[in-house]
Amino acid sequence: MAIGDIIKKIRNLRGLTQKELGVAIGFGERTADVRMAQYESGTRTPKDDAVLKLSEVLNVNAEHLTAPDLVGPTEIMHTLLHLDDSNQITFDEVEYVDENGKKLKHIGIYLNRGYMELYLEEWSNRKSELAAGEITEEEYMEWKINWPDTADMCGHAVPRKQWRKE
Repeated sequence: MAIGDIIKKIRNLRGLTQKELGVAIGFGERTADVRMAQYESGTRTPKDDAVLKLSEVLNVNAEHLTAPDLVGPTEIMHTLLHLDDSNQITFDEVEYVDENGKKLKHIGIYLNRGYMELYLEEWSNRKSELAAGEITEEEYMEWKINWPDTADMCGHAVPRKQWRKE
């Protein structure tokens, strides 16, 4: 997702207008909404200092705003190929038979990166909690946009930032 789309999504989540957000990060009243519209449309890209201000005002991890735009299989594949350069990927093939008796195969990827399995397990836990109604969509979004500060390492740590509503 492009930075402009992320800004717009979180701005709407926070209930702010473009003008309110623009003023809050330091733009003048007359240009605040125009500048935010430019960021959201991709006409302009916020500089590093603006990204930091946006992250503070929107209460979101700055890295979430600047995450790479991996929207398609080609971009994702290039990222995986780069990880392969340092032997950080292992493949696993799983063969099975579907309900029609057809043999199928899935390729699984394991990321050999220290805490990666724990990160993925925690994400899986959040998705399961959401599906079971144990957390709300808003709580899930808070967990995502403020990760890793919201991570509890599957119960092995206290999150640096609270994301659950009490």
